[in-house]
Amino acid sequence: MKFRFAHESIEINAGLLIGLTMLVISIGGLVEIVPLFYIDETIEKVEGVRPYTPLEQAGRDIYIREGCYTCHSQMIRPFRDEDLRYGHYSLAAESMYDHPFQWGSKRTGPDLARVGGKYSNEWHVAHLVNPRDVVPQSIMPNYPWLLENELDFSDVQGRMRALKKTGVPYSETEREFQHNVDEFGAEVASQLDILRAEENLMQQALANNYDGQRARITEMDALVAYLQVLGTMVDFSQYDEGYFTEFR
Repeated sequence: MKFRFAHESIEINAGLLIGLTMLVISIGGLVEIVPLFYIDETIEKVEGVRPYTPLEQAGRDIYIREGCYTCHSQMIRPFRDEDLRYGHYSLAAESMYDHPFQWGSKRTGPDLARVGGKYSNEWHVAHLVNPRDVVPQSIMPNYPWLLENELDFSDVQGRMRALKKTGVPYSETEREFQHNVDEFGAEVASQLDILRAEENLMQQALANNYDGQRARITEMDALVAYLQVLGTMVDFSQYDEGYFTEFR
């Protein structure tokens, strides 16, 4: 007598179904998790990655508020076509201070992981106000209010303190500040000082004039500052391609 396996026999047996489901989940979990125990570091050691400045962080919050992540990913995959279009594939280290990270999986629009420095500030402003002025075939909505709304940064210190609790090395004490000087250099460390957050935000916005309006600091200033820093922290010319393969 031949044994015939019927999927129905599993479906009608709740205990067997649960047991087999747990078995599959366990195997999948082991395949995903166990290799990590044999890797000394799961985040690549690269120079240049730093926390966002107060202005860049404010721009990131606006990026999330406006739902940009629903159409744009920030994760370049290690495939040749993506390398040719966007640049070097994304590294875990580049998102180590992102809470939450913006990797995404949907690309109604292009990936933005390396958009920083690719276009001018003026291009970004025009594109955000009316995308079709610079990309006629674009289906992206307009965001003209970003140029009109003044940036509210009254809570910037509170936001930085919240991120500090997640592990982002913003400083409040002299000891924390000196640690950042050793880790990132004096110029970057001064930007990470919570007590000087508002001053630093205004200085960066006025010095770079992202939105073209020196008389005011707008939400456009913040968002463009954030976009312009994406993918610019790591100088990949310093590393051989094989350096990153050990972390895969």
